[in-house]
Order: sequence, then C-alpha cells, then structure tokens
Amino acid sequence: MGVDDLGLYQELLLDHYKNPRYRGLLNNPSLTSEEYNPSCGDTVEISCIVTDSGIQEIGFVGAGCIISQAVASIVAEKSMSATLDEILSWNKESVLSWINNMTLGPTRMKCALMALEALQSGLRRYLKK
Repeated sequence: MGVDDLGLYQELLLDHYKNPRYRGLLNNPSLTSEEYNPSCGDTVEISCIVTDSGIQEIGFVGAGCIISQAVASIVAEKSMSATLDEILSWNKESVLSWINNMTLGPTRMKCALMALEALQSGLRRYLKK
C-alpha cells in the first residue's frame, strides 16, 4: 500500500468513525448480536429488522478503536443494499477490500471483523428459527 492509499484508507475510516452511518440500536429488532475483542476491549452490537428480501433497518453501538467502529458503520451501510445470502457470503477479504486492503495485525484484524461476525452470527440464528 502506497502513501496515497494510506491517506484514502485513513480518510474513509475517519469519516465513518466521526460520522457513523446507522449508529444506534433499533426498537423491536428481528435480531441483536454482539462481538467483543478481549485483546483490546472493543465491542460492537448490531440490531436489525430482517425481511425476506434483506435487511430493512440496521443499527449498531459499540466502543473501541477507529477500526472496529468505522468498519461497523461500513458493514451496516453495505448491508442495506445486499441480500441475506450476500451478507452471509462476506468474509475477511470482503472487509479488507472495503478498507483498501490495509495490512492489519491479529488484534486489529479481530477489530475489523467484529461487526461482520456479529451480523452474520445474528443472521444465522435468526434464519434457524
């Protein structure tokens, strides 16, 4: 990643961190799910209203580093235009592509994946009902 790429990454993450999309939990959600990173103490909790066609509404709350909170905002934003199958197919590479393939160590990687893991585990539980 070049210096210019790092600037784009920082700008994107700072924008989502300072101006989070879909921040706040929903009233009467179809599901809630949370993740915790014991290495650093970061948390992310996601709530959704789910329909057959996808996520109708989504919200999140959390505390922690720029990466965990900004990626939660990015995951929420991307989820609003995706099908449930698409969301369940997202993986580490998906998240990394959204943050310009930034190189992350193991602890920061966990921070970057928390929101997706929370959303996917909540959706899997919801779909088993």
